[in-house]
Amino acid sequence: MRYFLFALLGLLLVSCSPGRQIRRELTRNTLYNDHLTGFALYDPGTQKTLIAHNTNLHFTPASNTKLVTFLAGLMTLTDSLPAIRYVSRNDSLIFWGTGHPLLLHPDLPDTALLGFLRNRPEKLFFSPANYTGQRFGAGWAWDDYNDDYSAELAPLPVYGNLVRFTSTPGKPVTISPRLFADSLIAGPKGSAVQRQEAANRFTLGVVTKPVRQDVPFRWSAGLAAQLLADTLKRTVTVVNQPLPANTRMLYGSVPADSLYKRMLQVSDNMFAEHILLMGAAQTDGQLHARTAMNVVIDKTLNGQLKQDRWVDGSGLSRYNVFTPDTMIQLLQEISRRAAQQRLFALLPAAGRSGTLRTMNNSSTPYIFAKSGSMTGVYNLSGYIVTKKGKVLLFSMMHNNFTQTVSEIRKRTADFLAQIHERF
Repeated sequence: MRYFLFALLGLLLVSCSPGRQIRRELTRNTLYNDHLTGFALYDPGTQKTLIAHNTNLHFTPASNTKLVTFLAGLMTLTDSLPAIRYVSRNDSLIFWGTGHPLLLHPDLPDTALLGFLRNRPEKLFFSPANYTGQRFGAGWAWDDYNDDYSAELAPLPVYGNLVRFTSTPGKPVTISPRLFADSLIAGPKGSAVQRQEAANRFTLGVVTKPVRQDVPFRWSAGLAAQLLADTLKRTVTVVNQPLPANTRMLYGSVPADSLYKRMLQVSDNMFAEHILLMGAAQTDGQLHARTAMNVVIDKTLNGQLKQDRWVDGSGLSRYNVFTPDTMIQLLQEISRRAAQQRLFALLPAAGRSGTLRTMNNSSTPYIFAKSGSMTGVYNLSGYIVTKKGKVLLFSMMHNNFTQTVSEIRKRTADFLAQIHERF
C-alpha cells in the first residue's frame, strides 16, 4: 500500500506541468505575493503563452521603457544617425540640432560634425528653434539634477551635457570641458561635487581618495555654441531661425547599434531620450519626442500602447505604465526587426555584461534582457534560452515592494533559473 501511494505521488508530480508548478509558486509563495508581481512567458515557436500571472495589470516599468525606445529607433532611424540639419546662405551656414548626443561625448564621441563644421568656409550660426521642449521629461524628479543619469534634454547636446571631474589626492582636479574650470569652488573635505540647481556653479571638497564624477550642466544654446566654438577655434553665433523646408541632413559616423548598445547595457538615460528626438528629426525635423513615439504607438502592437502610458524615452518618469502583456508583444516586434545574434549582442547578458553582469554564475549566459529599477520597482524583460535550447520571451515585473532592489533582483534570478531548467 505504501509503495502504491509513493508511486501515485510520483505520477502526480510528473504529470504536473512546469507551467502549473510555477503558477502555483507565484500565487502561494510569499516571496512573490507580498507585493505586486506580474510574469509572462511566451514561446514564439508555438505562438503560445506558457505562463500568465497578472499580465494585464499595469506596472511602472522604469528602464524597461528603453525597450520601446529601442523599437522606436529601429523604426525611425537608419544605421547612420542624423547629426544636424543645415542650409548655406551666401557667406553663412545655419544649422539646427537633431538631438544627436555624441558631439564631444566623453565616452563615445562622433567626430563627423566637428570635421564638417571645421572645414566649412562660411560663418557658423546655430539655431535652437526646432526644439521647444523642457530640460527634463514629464514626471522626472527635479532634485536629481546633480546626478549623471539626469542629463538635460537639448537639440544640440555637447559633451553628453555633463561635466567630468577627475580628482586624485594631492593633485589638481581635472575638469572636462575646460570651460568650467573657473566654475568650481571649494567645499567641505571629502564632499562630492555638487552643482547649484539653477546655475553652472560647482563645489568640491578636498579629496581623500581618487574620484571620477559626472555632473549634468545647465544647457543653453549660448553655452552649446561657446563649447563648440572653443573646440573649433572659430566663432559660432546663436540665431533664432525657424527650420526651413530646404535643409540638408548631415549624418554622423558612429553607427546606431553603438548607441543602442550603450543605452541597453549601461542603461544610458540621455541616449534613450535623444534617440526619440533623432527619430523625430529624421521624420520632420521638429524635435518632438511624441512624433517618434507615435510611429510605434500607431503602427505596432495592435494598438496595445494606446491602453498603456508612455511618456519618456528613458523610464525615469513614474508616469509610464506598461503591462507584462505589452512587454511580450514589444519583444516579439523587436525580434521581427533585429536578428537574434544582433539582438543578443546589444542586450545585457546575465553574468556577462551591462547591468546584468552580476546576475548569475552560469558559464554560458542564458538571459538576454533589459532591467529597470527605482525605489519599489524592479523589472526584467527579454529573452531566455532554456536547457532544451528554446528561446522564450519573458517579462517579470515587481512593483510596490519595501525590500531592497538587490533582494528582488536575486529572487528574479532564482526564479528565471527554474524557467531555464524546466522548459
